[in-house]
Amino acid sequence: MKPEQLPQLHRGAHDVTPVDALDRAMSVSIGRLTMGVSPIALWLAWFDWVAHLAASPGRQVELWGKGLRKALRLQSFLMNCARSEETEGCIDPLPQDRRFVGEAWKQWPFNLWSQSFLLSQQWWHAATTGPLGVTPENERQVQFFGRQILDMMAPTNFAWTNPEVLERTWAEGGANLLRGATYLADDLLRSATDAPPAGTEAFRPGHEVAITEGDVVYRNHLIELIRYRPSTGEVRPEPVLVVPAWIMKYYILDLSPKNSLIRWLVAQGFSVFVISWRNPTERDRDLALDDYRTQGVMAAMDVVARWSGQKVHATGYCLGGTLLAIAAAAMARDGDDRLATLSFFAAQTDFTEAGEIQLYLSEAQVAFLEEIMAERGVLEARQMAGAFRMLRSNDLLWSRMVTHYLLGQPDPVTDLMAWNADATRLPARMHSEYLRKLYLNNDLSEGRLKVEGHPVVLSDIRVPICLVGTERDHVAPWRSVYKATLAADSETTFILTNGGHNAGIISEPNHPNRHYRCATRPSMARWRDPERWFEETPVEDGSWWPAWARWLAARSGAPVAVSAASRDLPVLAPAPGRYVLER
Repeated sequence: MKPEQLPQLHRGAHDVTPVDALDRAMSVSIGRLTMGVSPIALWLAWFDWVAHLAASPGRQVELWGKGLRKALRLQSFLMNCARSEETEGCIDPLPQDRRFVGEAWKQWPFNLWSQSFLLSQQWWHAATTGPLGVTPENERQVQFFGRQILDMMAPTNFAWTNPEVLERTWAEGGANLLRGATYLADDLLRSATDAPPAGTEAFRPGHEVAITEGDVVYRNHLIELIRYRPSTGEVRPEPVLVVPAWIMKYYILDLSPKNSLIRWLVAQGFSVFVISWRNPTERDRDLALDDYRTQGVMAAMDVVARWSGQKVHATGYCLGGTLLAIAAAAMARDGDDRLATLSFFAAQTDFTEAGEIQLYLSEAQVAFLEEIMAERGVLEARQMAGAFRMLRSNDLLWSRMVTHYLLGQPDPVTDLMAWNADATRLPARMHSEYLRKLYLNNDLSEGRLKVEGHPVVLSDIRVPICLVGTERDHVAPWRSVYKATLAADSETTFILTNGGHNAGIISEPNHPNRHYRCATRPSMARWRDPERWFEETPVEDGSWWPAWARWLAARSGAPVAVSAASRDLPVLAPAPGRYVLER
């Protein structure tokens, strides 16, 4: 499907033929059952793999040999088990795989099941990696969904093959399974009625979370702009404008007072503004990616720059960072010098290594999503949530099933978990353009993305840049985030912190077990590849927040009295505003 065909996908129901309507209704029905996964795209990928494997006798012999060697390893392991109770496994799980931790998994017969599963997993990885003739896109799809099937069949997921579940069931006389059944029934009812998960009512925006004092000072159809009230006598003259992702509610950065990045940044003497995106509805189906730039980033930039009379520290998180990079490149191209610095948190500008999402997406999959979105005008929150659960199925799906439904343990809802359940919809046109222009075509990194009719390139940006990556990010892998240092000709500072896509960013001072690396590359200096950067950059204990605040302060003017830095702005409502409450 060509980009010029995209507007056809977003016609309203009254503009389509009965045949189109029927086909769309079928796509929507299938999408609801498969959480947005195209079965046709999946079938095409599997057929491509099977057909090329069938025509590759050398590859078949190699895989038969691998299978035989693994069978012999398992046989040797079983023989050792028969001779001794203390037997080392024949294969270790991957470092991030915590499913088989515990002494019980070293006992018979659970060690047999875990070792058999891990050997099978290793064989399937070899079978789906590097087949001759298979397109890279289809290879990624086969790897991804093959792993989903294997994870579903893991012995940890069944009561009769999980020693912890068996032990708990024996100790409680099955009461854990009864509690789990109750939890399952409640979850099914909430899903059917679109009710939020149990426990999230304890974290309401404006009450328990998102309570840093501030005011909505600007509103248009797409955003509310929140200005936070200073908590210090003096502030830096240059304000900080934060652009969060529209795939999430902005208060990920303003959770509880103890872990609110916004509250902490205000306490460091910065004037902080944050964009709160509207939750789009069907009438917003034709909002384009560039509308998010103009009505979002640039509209907020106009207000903040005019209010301060100073240059602005612009900061983007996740997709908000990608959008900010596009806006900054366009500003640099057009001679707009209102930026003081740019900061990007877990944000990608090069999508050649886009992590787990890249494994999930394909041309056929995107076309299927477009048909689903064309029916409703938006991508529903539950479909997006389903896709992200698949990206981390072990952590977000199967481990929860075991602890919640089999062990009968209640979910410990935290502010971060409640925020994660407060999902948003995505306009059809914008999401289609984002997936095609960035994820599939990588237009931004390769200089093809056009803004106002002309391409933008990241190398035009000359202001200092700070990039923050997280070590276990499955959405924006840190090596992909690091690639922005290759594209930029300006001074770049890269900070790598432990944790994942969200928990690594929400890393307040005094948070236990936190560390980070930080190094600055001067403008036009020699580039270091990510592995060398990792090896040569020392580890610092603690949160990365103070390092970023020092970076901002070093590129700001001397603090001035709050009265000297403030100007009148219309107060439309107290924070957190109206848009963040929309469902």
